[in-house]
Amino acid sequence: MPGWQQTVKRGLDILLSAAGLVCLAAPFVLIALAVRLDSGGPIFFRYPRVGKGGARFNPLKFRTMVEGAIDQGFGTTLSEDDVRLTRVGAFLRRWALDELPQLWNVLKGEMSLVGPRPTFAYQVERYDEFQRRRLEVKPGITGWAQVNGRNAISWPERIELDVWYVDHATLWLDLKILVKTLWLAYVVRGGIYGTDGVNPDFR
Repeated sequence: MPGWQQTVKRGLDILLSAAGLVCLAAPFVLIALAVRLDSGGPIFFRYPRVGKGGARFNPLKFRTMVEGAIDQGFGTTLSEDDVRLTRVGAFLRRWALDELPQLWNVLKGEMSLVGPRPTFAYQVERYDEFQRRRLEVKPGITGWAQVNGRNAISWPERIELDVWYVDHATLWLDLKILVKTLWLAYVVRGGIYGTDGVNPDFR
């Protein structure tokens, strides 16, 4: 992405994330209450991820699993019929609401609205030189891989789509991804989720 477009992209990230946090403040309070009343425990889920240049940070998400779910032997991978998924969590995931608190990470500059999804450190450790290229840009709330299959495709396929985005990123492409994300999430309903892609190297 040309330098001037990167500047505009960051400006739009700040403007849209700040506006989103203000507009969604009331719904966030209702969601927080629903999460707490449904399953107790913390409202948010934080788990270290890897961002641009290998920087570690904690993306903010509404908790959709029972407390301590990642310690129950299934890791962080979650399918639609996972017994660890709470009732409110299933609703949040169906409507792609669980990741909206990451607007805060966007405002802080750790993420962008559009980019490869932040990944786990153990996955990055297995990246080859080509795969590490997805770390050349900030991770996003949504991305090219998310609107082209997301969990319905394997990890290598997702990474190829992410690297394609790194090489072809423009403001126009970002707009296209944002519009398609809204279409898949709220018209197709859950279209950016799909089923878990299976890849032994990244389970």
